[in-house]
Amino acid sequence: MDQKYQALFTPWKIGNLEIKNRIVMCSMGGTCLFGFAEPNHWDKEAARLILEVAKNNCGLILPGIAPIHDLVGSKWLYQGERKFKKLKEFMDEIHKTGAKLFVQITAGFGRSFAVSGLTEMVHTNPLLRGMLKPFINVDRLTMAPSEAPNRWSDKVTSRAMTQKEIRDIVDGFALVAKKCKEAGVDGVEVHAVHEGYLLDQFTLPYVNKRTDEYGGNFENRYRFAVEILNAIKAACGKDYPVSLRYSVVSKTKDFRLGALPCEGDDYTEVGRDLEEGIRAAKYLQDAGYDMLNCDNGTYDAWYWSHPPMYMPQNCNFREAELVKEAVDIPVVVAGRNEPDYTAEKIASGKIDAMGVARQFLADPEWITKLMEDRVDDIRPCICCHNGCFNLSKYEGTPNLQSLAETKAMCRCAVNPISMNSRKYHITPTENPRKFAVVGGGIGGMETARVLAMRGHKVELYEKTGELGGVFIPAASFDFKEKDRDLIAWYRKQLADLGVKVHLNTEVNDVKALDADEVIVATGATARKLRVPGAEKAIEAVSYLNDRSQVGETVIVVGGSLTGCEIAYELYLSGKKPVIIEMKNDLMAAPGICLANTSYLRDFFKLKQVPVYLNSTVKEITDKGVVAVDRSGKETTIAGDSVILCVGYVPQPLVKSKNLVGDCYEVGNIMTAIQRAWDVAMAK
Repeated sequence: MDQKYQALFTPWKIGNLEIKNRIVMCSMGGTCLFGFAEPNHWDKEAARLILEVAKNNCGLILPGIAPIHDLVGSKWLYQGERKFKKLKEFMDEIHKTGAKLFVQITAGFGRSFAVSGLTEMVHTNPLLRGMLKPFINVDRLTMAPSEAPNRWSDKVTSRAMTQKEIRDIVDGFALVAKKCKEAGVDGVEVHAVHEGYLLDQFTLPYVNKRTDEYGGNFENRYRFAVEILNAIKAACGKDYPVSLRYSVVSKTKDFRLGALPCEGDDYTEVGRDLEEGIRAAKYLQDAGYDMLNCDNGTYDAWYWSHPPMYMPQNCNFREAELVKEAVDIPVVVAGRNEPDYTAEKIASGKIDAMGVARQFLADPEWITKLMEDRVDDIRPCICCHNGCFNLSKYEGTPNLQSLAETKAMCRCAVNPISMNSRKYHITPTENPRKFAVVGGGIGGMETARVLAMRGHKVELYEKTGELGGVFIPAASFDFKEKDRDLIAWYRKQLADLGVKVHLNTEVNDVKALDADEVIVATGATARKLRVPGAEKAIEAVSYLNDRSQVGETVIVVGGSLTGCEIAYELYLSGKKPVIIEMKNDLMAAPGICLANTSYLRDFFKLKQVPVYLNSTVKEITDKGVVAVDRSGKETTIAGDSVILCVGYVPQPLVKSKNLVGDCYEVGNIMTAIQRAWDVAMAK
């Protein structure tokens, strides 16, 4: 192992409990061993993933949040005896690996509950709300310290909790923690004075307007978190480790508006500022918490807790280091962490351990590979949130994640096996054959990789001089270093698997290929804009391949994710972008996580980037664009260059059932990879 990582593999203690190394798998919604909502449920997929992580040298594992009260039905978590019996059996397996495990217990979501169209409909219909209350109690799911607007839906307002409801939750934490201890669980983590969840909402002045002993002054606002701790310690003993998920600074300007990590964002904090964040850390330590698991942010500033690729790497260290200076208990930090950077911080005593979450979905074996000097074999998390947390929203909608996707949270865009191993797994072929794959983009490379792992002989044909396809220009942004790492990973995996690659080889006749069967992954072509002057515009991929084509003021037609990323990069490079979008909001599509889209929307708002919504292009001229809004009003927008980001059309080489990637259906990296598996596993 490279010595620069050595500090990650030193032991440390939480109270009297020794952890073998400094790497912590942080909780992710969807990886709860008890399932996310169902009474007496044991999640086999979560257990499989967590045990694999334990076997691959993780020191401390925190499964996904366990709601103290079932989201579906009316039972408390402590009432499910069968799941705790399964938990005891599972802990025996975990301890064989040398790993330790804490169960993270959540008080709830409050105004951050991701209200969908279904729950919005139930909440806004009194008759339906009453009928379904025994099954889906939206009123309870969204209750908060005070009346407050829901993060996701304009039609839902959280009601204030009663003191009895607070006391019941405190008692529930104690009962669940005791059952966890009896099952052999090494400790519990209280969720959370973090990310603007229910317990955090009690601490935040902009949400908590109570006038009783749970509101107002500092001690009152943190009373709920302290009472939970006291109840757990009373039930389990003072030596039983209790961690707290903790956001040091809220980074929040207002409801639904976060503070960005960029120059010029001077703001007034409406939540927890740095001074209170340090004071509260000391206060919670003195109350008896044994560890602080730190980051920043709220659901209103969600990109701090769930950093997209636009956020800096290691983005939460500054505040966590200041907490470490103020307390004596261990401090963990999470948020786009890099192992070499964190190892330096641990070695210098600035922090105690590294929190990592979604990298474990992309590659559960990444720690083992790090230890074995196989860093190039680590499949990177690309921070897309397409599979693991694709809760999406745009103007006028609640959360757009489907019920099926909600039930399948914590799947992975780049690794379909994670949390979905019953469907996706490598089955060796009983009939090895010779396959030709035409097209070396992500879909083609993944198809070739899976076929080769199954035992088939595979040759891949790519018309350009390098593998990667359209993902190469898509990964060319400065902030997409992980995308470039993924391309490099694919190239290495195909070489290691012995896939024969034919570069600079255009295939026009699949029948001429020496193969038993051909799989086509020839991508898509850019959609044309049928308006006068369209030939004056530059297609998005053309721009990404040659950025020198544009002038100072650049009009981006199409406020899709690609269009917004191009506009973002243009601004960062000193250009003056303008965005024209036909819908009522930017990135108005399901499947793109709000953590990603809210960063870009907040950035454009902060930097006053001109955005024309509900507008289409009537004409492109030498001097810019003539746009038309929904009322028919025309606006002439001056610009030096125009970039088209109006979508793509599948371009299959032949009609076939063996189509993968965008030539089958234009989508994202997750849909391309899953389709590759669907086709390759059927061979």
